[in-house]
Amino acid sequence: MPVDAATHVGLPGPAPAGVARRRSRVTAWALPEVRWSLLATVLFGAGALAQLADAPAWLYWTLYLTCYAAGGWEPGLVGLKALRHKSLDVDLLMVAAAIGAAAIGQVFDGALLIVIFATSGALEAVATKRTEDSVRSLLRLTPETATRVLSDGAEEVVDAQALAVGDVLLIRPGERIGGDCVVIEGVSDVDQASITGESLPVDKAVGDEVFAGTLNGAGALRVRVVRPAADTVIARIVTLVAQASASKARTQLFIEKIEQRYSVAMVAATVALFVIPLLFGADLQSALLRAMTFMIVASPCALVLSTMPPLLAAIANAGRHGVLVKSAVVLEKLATVTRVAFDKTGTLTLGTPTLTTVRTVSGTRYDDAAVLAMAAAVERDSEHPLGRAIVAAARQRGLLAPGTTDFIATAGRGVSARLDGCRVQVGSPALLDDHDDAARVIVDDVERHGNSAVVVQIDGVSVAVLGLADHPRPGAAETVDRLARLTGTPSLLLTGDNARAAALLGEELGITDIRAGLLPEGKSTAVRQLQNDGARVMLVGDGINDAPAMAHAHVAVAMGRNGSDLTLETADAVITHDDLAAVPGVLTLARRARRVVIANLVIAATFIAVLVVWDLVGHLPLPLGVAGHEGSTVLVGLNGLRLLRDRAWPRFAPNESRVTARSCRVRSTPA
Repeated sequence: MPVDAATHVGLPGPAPAGVARRRSRVTAWALPEVRWSLLATVLFGAGALAQLADAPAWLYWTLYLTCYAAGGWEPGLVGLKALRHKSLDVDLLMVAAAIGAAAIGQVFDGALLIVIFATSGALEAVATKRTEDSVRSLLRLTPETATRVLSDGAEEVVDAQALAVGDVLLIRPGERIGGDCVVIEGVSDVDQASITGESLPVDKAVGDEVFAGTLNGAGALRVRVVRPAADTVIARIVTLVAQASASKARTQLFIEKIEQRYSVAMVAATVALFVIPLLFGADLQSALLRAMTFMIVASPCALVLSTMPPLLAAIANAGRHGVLVKSAVVLEKLATVTRVAFDKTGTLTLGTPTLTTVRTVSGTRYDDAAVLAMAAAVERDSEHPLGRAIVAAARQRGLLAPGTTDFIATAGRGVSARLDGCRVQVGSPALLDDHDDAARVIVDDVERHGNSAVVVQIDGVSVAVLGLADHPRPGAAETVDRLARLTGTPSLLLTGDNARAAALLGEELGITDIRAGLLPEGKSTAVRQLQNDGARVMLVGDGINDAPAMAHAHVAVAMGRNGSDLTLETADAVITHDDLAAVPGVLTLARRARRVVIANLVIAATFIAVLVVWDLVGHLPLPLGVAGHEGSTVLVGLNGLRLLRDRAWPRFAPNESRVTARSCRVRSTPA
């Protein structure tokens, strides 16, 4: 049934958990398309039995015509509404063909068309409902209520959707958290697998962020709401899923563009096929029967359904495996990627670096503890993994970070704030100028040992260098290898980190094309240069400094756990479970979806061509034409639904032989 599949997948926003549970119990029988299809089938069967039993004609005609009404009223109404807007819908053509068959006494054939047509519509409705449910199963929606603590210490139970920024909540052990919040009192472990995919609960203390829908562990927490219900992480995911489900691929848009012209041409050909034989003396019944058969078999139902069901099924499958693909267009782009570029920190590495050294510049009056405390104070509002590592190190050493004002983040350079009347800057070695020889010597020594160097300046004077070390993600080398195997080209490392640290990581992961020391505009330039050379670049990153390059990439993928709001908005796909292995997984799934779409288009076009030629040059029985046309529609729909199965998601063997970048090495070029 040629209804736009995308319109069936509506995800308006986060619902209360109780509502979500009730929705999950909805069966196929609850869908009106299924009920009407079943009723039409029963009436058709009863009419056929009555006709075979030589019952009175009025009885089986009544049963058949009731079958027409049950299975054809909804597509007919949809077609009439489209006709009012000067759009010719193939639903209306199918109903018209069935009525035409009845008009010439072929009521059985018309009823058969209605039954198969209604059945294909029911299958499509079930398919799109399964797609929606598959995506919803990804999400742990927020609880219906939350316990809000009032200013006088009293407690009240309120609707979680009515929470406002600044509200204080009490989270008891075992409860789900009602909003995106910051812990202001208590210590506990929180299971946040629904958001980040982490297999183990994460310890939470004062100052840590917790997410809506995550599950509190053994401790009690008091938390302050930092985002309204509509802007929580999980609400944004639901919104993005809704947008992805409503989007249309370029192939689908092209088919819809030609569908109207094709339908008008088909109607004109049907009229000609009816009128011309009459003018040459053919009898009315045979001319009308041939014309009705032609209208049925030439209808582009299967072509219309060739594209969106497999793409939506692939989006749903990716969602179940922790990859949020924002649109069908993105899925098409993923299937055509020829080169993969990675950010370093938080993408190929764990993004949880640790402080290894504090080196003060000779002559400064600040000691290690004072420098670390000031750096932590400035970095407290930063989203960068290195900044979080500095704050964690200061907290672990009991260094209380004083309050700051006038916080400024400069992409690719670092952050700064006012502290005790001074401007404190914490950032990359790019802060150093030609007069910072002493600091530059320390930076070189820190980087020589494979650490990332962070410079601390007070009022423009370099006072210390912090050394931080990160570790590759588990399975990062295998992921790089699989992507090289998929694309046939080696992966590329784009990083603002120093060349030594980048080279050490590249050697460990098998990446030879490394561009280090890049500012955001440098990453963006590198991506544009690759694409100007004909590559279709997929950029995988997580930080705010990746956003400009992501905007220029053919397709951009963000690691969800550490991703900034800007990066998540810029990215075309988000790895919600923060599993790097999902990158080759979604690339493989996208390519499978493209193959299914191509196969569907070939199947649909072949059926139409064969049946039309048969009807024009031979004698195609109407029941056979109905079975062939509607059968092809059901076939392409079911073929697309194969991508919903878990088996459609690639399973990479753990002992897969590695194909390193050496097998497809390209010359490394400087940034």
